[in-house]
Order: sequence, then C-alpha cells, then structure tokens
Amino acid sequence: MTELTAGHDIVVGIDGSEASMAALRWAARQARALGAEVTAVHAWEPSARGLAPYAPVSAHPTAEEERLQAAHLLAATVREAFGPRIDSSVRAVLVEGPPAQVLLRYARGALLLALGRKARGEFELPPMGAVGRECLRHAAIPVVAVPAVAPSSSPPVGTVRTAALPRRGAA
Repeated sequence: MTELTAGHDIVVGIDGSEASMAALRWAARQARALGAEVTAVHAWEPSARGLAPYAPVSAHPTAEEERLQAAHLLAATVREAFGPRIDSSVRAVLVEGPPAQVLLRYARGALLLALGRKARGEFELPPMGAVGRECLRHAAIPVVAVPAVAPSSSPPVGTVRTAALPRRGAA
C-alpha cells in the first residue's frame, strides 16, 4: 500500500465538533510555520448496522444520502473553521470506514496527527473520545490533542517551535 500523505502533511481528524475545528485551525497555523500542508480527514460509516432490524425502511438512509451528509459536514466544518478564505494548503478528504483506522492510515508517514478534545471531561468522562484514545494508542507519529476552548488560566495553543538538538552520546 502506498503512503496516503507525503511526509510533510499534518493530518486532522474532523467530526464537525468545535474541538475538531480548533484542531484544524491549530494545524493550519502549524503548517504555515513548517511549510507543510493540512489534510482534513472525515471518516464516516454507514449507519444501517446501527438500526434495529425492525426499523421502518424510511428510517434507513441510503449510502449515497449518508455520504452526502458526511461531505456536507466536512465542507461546513472547514468553512466554519476558516471563513470564506480557505487556505490553499488545506485539503479535505472524505473516507468511508472506521474513523480511528482511517485516521491512522492517513497519518502514516505524516508529520503529526491533530485531534480535537473537550477542554475538560464532562460527567467524569475523559476529554478524549474513543477515536482519539485509539489514535493515541496506535499512532506511529506524534499526536496533538487540541482543546476545544483553552482554559482562561493557560496561554492559547500556539505554534510548536523546533530546533536541532545537539547530539551527545548514545541514546
């Protein structure tokens, strides 16, 4: 299988949430600083298997209707994150499949994977969802979890600065 990213991409998981928009905005700023590109990925799965077998046929959207809904969600999220001027270095990708698997596949060979997270877990739930936790467990590249709203007591999320570290001895 060939690489899906060119090694200089920042892959962002998009689910339509405020947290994924924050991750997309952060990734765009980071990409400008690094001369990289952003691949915004929205993975969707047909919902038919989640419906009861006795549900009326009218409750079952077609695969094409679901794909169009997913495409609309991706486009609306990118548009809301950037407004009318979308950076040309941002590429939106719609993929059918399990979200964690799709994100990990697209992130293979990328600079990093950016995911949104809630500022705080509600009702004692973790701030990262199941997809984010799965990506954290299995990613072979750095994963950045960008909060939806930065707490007022901490500085806003900014650009990561990297510098070459002197090599001393064996690792």
